[in-house]
Amino acid sequence: MRKLILAVVEGLALFWKVIPSPIRRKFFFFLFVMESRGRQSRSGITRLFLLEDELNKAINERALALGEGEHPKHRLVPYHQFFIENLKNCQSVIDIGCGYGAVARSIAKALPSVAVLGIDNHSGRLNQAIQSNNPINLDFLLVDISNFQPRKAFDAVVLSNVLEHMHDRILALQQIAQKTKARQFLIRVPLFERHWSIPLRKELGINYYQDDDHKIEHTISEFYSEIESSGLRVKDLQTVWGEIWAVCVNEKS
Repeated sequence: MRKLILAVVEGLALFWKVIPSPIRRKFFFFLFVMESRGRQSRSGITRLFLLEDELNKAINERALALGEGEHPKHRLVPYHQFFIENLKNCQSVIDIGCGYGAVARSIAKALPSVAVLGIDNHSGRLNQAIQSNNPINLDFLLVDISNFQPRKAFDAVVLSNVLEHMHDRILALQQIAQKTKARQFLIRVPLFERHWSIPLRKELGINYYQDDDHKIEHTISEFYSEIESSGLRVKDLQTVWGEIWAVCVNEKS
């Protein structure tokens, strides 16, 4: 059904694009202004934010098409390099919630002496990761971290846009630390304080998450609190690209 709908949309787009681009943009702007009008400005801006959410879905769909299945953010936002730079002294790394394997693959290619294991509980994403052009020092495993029983310890854990999907993050971090025995945790999460519109969305009572599955998008103070409550320590933290990139250590390992 989805393929049929997209085929119909592609056909209609041919007729739509006969209209000159500047006129199309003015038409959309007129519709946005009309949608925002009413007696209450609160309701108007709420409706605009909801339209923004739909627009972002379309942008991400086109971004994936542009990247032939891999989002351009992987090459444009240098978080891969953040992980690589902080893993140079490691021998074994586990990438938890590795998804399509982009981060794990970058680490393995950049650091051929490091054994990298990517795990994920989504078979579709992991199959795509396995079928990619992977170096010999990279392996993937279909498993949920709650059921994972590693046979060996790891030097470092990578959690790239994973922590915000978890309900009990403190317990999860404690369990990961106990299972992996890793001393170093490299964590990347969305930052709540990335734009003025985020607290406004929260104030209006509408979605302010980047993903419907997110359970939190951390403020800096919330991040410090959860990391410290889990028994880890934040060694280094930077905010860039609307995200928190943190190096954390487990001093008990």
